[in-house]
Amino acid sequence: MSTAKIPQTDSIQELARFWDTHDLTEFEDQLREVGEPVFDRQSVVEIPLPPQDVEAVKKLAENKGVGYTELIRSWVMEKVRAAR
Repeated sequence: MSTAKIPQTDSIQELARFWDTHDLTEFEDQLREVGEPVFDRQSVVEIPLPPQDVEAVKKLAENKGVGYTELIRSWVMEKVRAAR
């Protein structure tokens, strides 16, 4: 029987830290099955780009210290916010 409680949070990072140090079988008495998604997943959009543009974006991202997909996402979000 476990004395620890599963965290009640929406933070994926907090849950990941918790499960990195705990075993699911320790909490069987606290588990329940759910019939609907718990977390909303983001949509993924594929953007075809010429190879030279992909390489240019990767270099820009590297210079900024971020991943190239993160850089592209920030550009898109910037444009979306500006258009609202």
